[in-house]
Amino acid sequence: MRHAEFRHHRLVQVYDAECKWGPDDDFFQAMVDETPAARVLDLGCGTGRLTVALAAAGHTVTGVDPAGASLAAARAKPGGERVTWIEGTSALLPDRAFDVAVLTSHVAQFFVDDAEWARTLADLARALVPGGRLVFDARDPADRRWERWNPVDSRRLVTLPDGGEVRAWTRTTGVRDGVVDFTHHYHFDDGEELLSSATLRFRTEAELRASLTRAGFLVNRVYGGWQREPVGRGDGEFVVLAHTGPVAPIF
Repeated sequence: MRHAEFRHHRLVQVYDAECKWGPDDDFFQAMVDETPAARVLDLGCGTGRLTVALAAAGHTVTGVDPAGASLAAARAKPGGERVTWIEGTSALLPDRAFDVAVLTSHVAQFFVDDAEWARTLADLARALVPGGRLVFDARDPADRRWERWNPVDSRRLVTLPDGGEVRAWTRTTGVRDGVVDFTHHYHFDDGEELLSSATLRFRTEAELRASLTRAGFLVNRVYGGWQREPVGRGDGEFVVLAHTGPVAPIF
């Protein structure tokens, strides 16, 4: 199943158990907190780990995601009632409604087609107030992360809240012109095996900067990791900070 880790109720539980709070969440939280009591958009919010935390910190938060099963898990989290949840895409966003928008967990890479990515950026520019901030992450293609997506290097054991265990690994199935296909494999201890396939786009820093400029954003910084390292000397990431004109925010 395509994107089953976000759409299949059993795999959503695995995703939640596997993807705990980390340095990336600390970074995004700190970025948002620079605007007190901000109106925040979490686009591609998934199961709402960061979304709920931002609301608990006193922000007015909207979480948007096309996967109903992920949103159901998000709504059920303690504090989920503080968030406005929308099942859908950026096309549903209201105009000039947000001070800060975040796309986390490499959501930006799921927009494989350039035209789709351009539409999403245009929607974000429309939804942010003048001077509104956009923060997102994407993997640096120079890090060649997909080469570690194989049954040996990616093998892990996920423990579920009920004590059940899931053996999981990831296999890259195709690489072409910055586009990577892969499949997650999940073996449950009751014998069920589930697969989740997806495709990601690995854009270069120059490609990301150009796409943001075309959408009307001004790029403030591109870091290479969660401790604000230079590109190429961090975590194999692009951590992108941009804003809509004309007001220049502080990063």
